[in-house]
Amino acid sequence: MKKQRKASNVVITVFLSLLSLVYLYPIFMILMNSLKTERAITTSAAFQLPTAETFAGLENYVSAIISQGFLQSLGYSLFITISSVALILVCCSMCAWYITRVKGRLSRGLYFLFVLSMVVPFQMVMFTLSQTADRFRISFFGLFDLRLNTPWTICIIYLGFGAGLAVFMFCGFVRSVPVEVEEASMIDGCNPLQTFFLIVMPMLKPTLVSVGILEAMWVWNDYLLPTLVLDIKKYMTIPMLIQHFRGSFGRVEMGPMMACIMLTIIPIIIVYLAGQKYIIKGVAAGAVKG
Repeated sequence: MKKQRKASNVVITVFLSLLSLVYLYPIFMILMNSLKTERAITTSAAFQLPTAETFAGLENYVSAIISQGFLQSLGYSLFITISSVALILVCCSMCAWYITRVKGRLSRGLYFLFVLSMVVPFQMVMFTLSQTADRFRISFFGLFDLRLNTPWTICIIYLGFGAGLAVFMFCGFVRSVPVEVEEASMIDGCNPLQTFFLIVMPMLKPTLVSVGILEAMWVWNDYLLPTLVLDIKKYMTIPMLIQHFRGSFGRVEMGPMMACIMLTIIPIIIVYLAGQKYIIKGVAAGAVKG
């Protein structure tokens, strides 16, 4: 039996190693081509390692940063990702706490609505969403207007689309938190907000990190939603910027595009590797205990 288990473990390890190489191969190809000249990328040399003739050094990276406004797009992407993830974590964790602790038809109905939103395809609502974002306007005493088609307010739309998965995972973990801990804090004089932020929220750390990483990967790499909502002439996120490495007559600047893709991939890979251990804990807590 032990020999059979060892043999099966070896087979599984080899299979998963080969599978990981399949997933890493596209990233390796992008990295390799980002260091080549334009001519080498557009010929059969695209699948070969850089040589003395085809090696371009950091020229593509410099061109990617300077030519298309990369730093501005990076700022937009960072702001949208951070604001959206922060709003999702705070609002959805509070909503999940309410749904779990307050028993009733309203809380059950809210929970099923959030779960249902996870299975609704984005394509069903994207045109209506685009029109709503363009027309939605709130004026505060004539001082300023609140619109949804700007990088400063698009986080509200991301909150709506990201709430389903977040609430589902938070509800599963909140059910495992002992109610007696919250009752003790109430006896000590804490109001509901103090109980949540001082007692419950620190206990949600595994789920907070896992949900934050999953939502950050989604928002950072999202192309369709910003393209539909934002004004392309004024605002461009990193995924939108990658599509604009085009010259005259539809010619694509492959070298700078590959370099821009690598600069886009690296931050999210670092974030994922830093918090990957929390993802398994958070998903297990939200799915199994729920």
